[in-house]
Amino acid sequence: MAKGHGGPRDVDLSQTLSKVESEERQLVARRRLLHLRLLNAGLLDPAALGPPVLVVFEGWDASGKGGSIRRLASAFDPRHVTVVSIAAPNDRERRHHFLWRFAPSLPGWGGMTIFDRSWYGRLLVERVERLISGDEVERSARQVRLFEEGLCEEGTVIIKLWLEISEAEQLRRFTDRERDPLKRWKLTDEDWRNRAHRADYERAADDMLVATSSAEAPWDVIPAEHKHFARAAVLETIIARMESGMRRAGIDVPVSRGVDYGS
Repeated sequence: MAKGHGGPRDVDLSQTLSKVESEERQLVARRRLLHLRLLNAGLLDPAALGPPVLVVFEGWDASGKGGSIRRLASAFDPRHVTVVSIAAPNDRERRHHFLWRFAPSLPGWGGMTIFDRSWYGRLLVERVERLISGDEVERSARQVRLFEEGLCEEGTVIIKLWLEISEAEQLRRFTDRERDPLKRWKLTDEDWRNRAHRADYERAADDMLVATSSAEAPWDVIPAEHKHFARAAVLETIIARMESGMRRAGIDVPVSRGVDYGS
């Protein structure tokens, strides 16, 4: 049974689903997500705006973040959800506090934003590449936690997902991409370079998950070794967190028929 190393990323990577069962669960989950989204946006009775919903995707290169985000976003009218892809900060952004550039994309009441990578690049890439000092890493982790706590105090529902795959599975996916002309564009020299520093990234990820997980904004580690399992698990985890957050905001969330999302 494939498992992690005993740290915060330790999940059962052997979990799997058949393609048929996964697609059935995804279909049910997308319908539920659409219902919740319309309710939270004030487009269903009682027509009251619900809390901002912020979904953050992090994880290994080739762990399935892009595919999970596409499946999540496909549940909604594209006018009612924003997907933000985060790259390295540009020259102008580097002149500001590292959290500054994310503020314009944060959701407001009744809104929903999905981040494909996020401010956690500060504690991963910038740490591993030694772009910031050890003191800055500790200070940044503290600031991220305070930043998220502040958002939660104002009502934001923060859902943070780390997609976990083994080193061997990552190599297999990289190799598949390299061999497939239609997928080769997904693989960059930077991906291979990051893979060479996997041990450093593992330490950084473990420290990050421990330092920035809180009762208000916990991390959910998704076993992503098997794509069919991960795709359903991602949607169902978001549903559970979203339902819980909406209830905390005083919204009467209708009971889902026939499916328990753990909320």
